[in-house]
Amino acid sequence: MQKKFLRDEEYSPSEDTFFISDYIEKEKGLSALDVGSGSGYLTKLLSENFTFVVGTDINFSVLKNQTYPTQNLVCCNGSDALNLEFDLVVCNLPYLATDEVLDAATDGGIDGFEIPKKIFDSVQKNIKIGGKFLFVTTSLSNYQKLMDY
Repeated sequence: MQKKFLRDEEYSPSEDTFFISDYIEKEKGLSALDVGSGSGYLTKLLSENFTFVVGTDINFSVLKNQTYPTQNLVCCNGSDALNLEFDLVVCNLPYLATDEVLDAATDGGIDGFEIPKKIFDSVQKNIKIGGKFLFVTTSLSNYQKLMDY
């Protein structure tokens, strides 16, 4: 079986996306970052209350064809290409525990921790002092390991 890391289709907004959106609708500030922008839903929502918003995704095809198109999109792994700090960083993490990563949009690797750990490491430099990092995970993965990290 061939490994498939990137799909040409975006990760469509779903329950976990709407869970994050309930929180970020109340947030306001100068700058926000959406890591793993996918459809652009959260990036678009952030742009309503933040002056400057950036969305990143590892898949260029997905960024190019977003359902909710936005500006300031960067194709990169996590936020590796960014040298900016943000008031709010959000990420709908790929958190499903899988032996191998077949879908970069949903598979988190061993314990659902491998990919989220890489994203955490990547965004750490992008959170302003006093800023917030908001992410979603699940009890189906080893979320305690993620929280302890």
